Amino acid sequence: MKVGFIGLGNMGGAIAKAVAKVDGVDLLLSSHNPVKAGKLQKEIGGELASNQEVAAKSDVVFLGVKPYQVGAVISDLGSAVDNHALWISMATGVALSDLAQLLPGHDLVRMMPNTPVAIGEGMTSFTAKSAEGRDLFKRLLAKSGQVVEIPESLMDAATAVAGCGPAFVYQFIEAMGDAGVQNGLSRQDAIEMAAQTVLGSAKMVLTTGQHPAQLRDAVTSPGGSTIAGVVALERDGFRYATIDAINSALKRNQELG
Repeated sequence: MKVGFIGLGNMGGAIAKAVAKVDGVDLLLSSHNPVKAGKLQKEIGGELASNQEVAAKSDVVFLGVKPYQVGAVISDLGSAVDNHALWISMATGVALSDLAQLLPGHDLVRMMPNTPVAIGEGMTSFTAKSAEGRDLFKRLLAKSGQVVEIPESLMDAATAVAGCGPAFVYQFIEAMGDAGVQNGLSRQDAIEMAAQTVLGSAKMVLTTGQHPAQLRDAVTSPGGSTIAGVVALERDGFRYATIDAINSALKRNQELG
């Protein structure tokens, strides 16, 4: 199966790395940045190609361009899109109905991944036009991490939580690391401790199925140091700031659409 990529930015490149791990896939890679595309090709294999070649030769095309570029990029492909490949868009705010107007007669999937798909620990939400498209998409993303199908009406919310979420988590890890450095830890040790703590805590949520509040209570002794920190987070608006960040990202997603 030939799987093509038009656009190899941070998200498109991450998806390409995940798809490259699937057996029986030959990659066609296209990017406006040939240096970046060449570097990715050396890492994951595949063939460098033009947008037109990707569209004409691929059984599946991942469209990884900015939302405002989608219409122009597809229009420039001309008759190259006539092979009726499955098209998969990761453009924020671009609905299946919009894609259907640009690619009439094609099977379509709209997806929102996050960058950890590159290491097999991603969270990808998607909505599909057909059952066949859904099954093929899930096969191609089998090495990417968690994949969940949701109604298209919830894609903006999923994008805000999972698509934008890594940036918020990285900011949290950085802040924990700063606190460690402030109190004598080396930068390397502090970041490693913070990152592993986030990783282990997240796995506890997924593995045990317990509510995060239950797991928090399990490490919060009466009168202890953890509850002192929890109270400080509440006092300084940590919970509200997190919710507000998600809602701000959601609003921007809607504006982009």
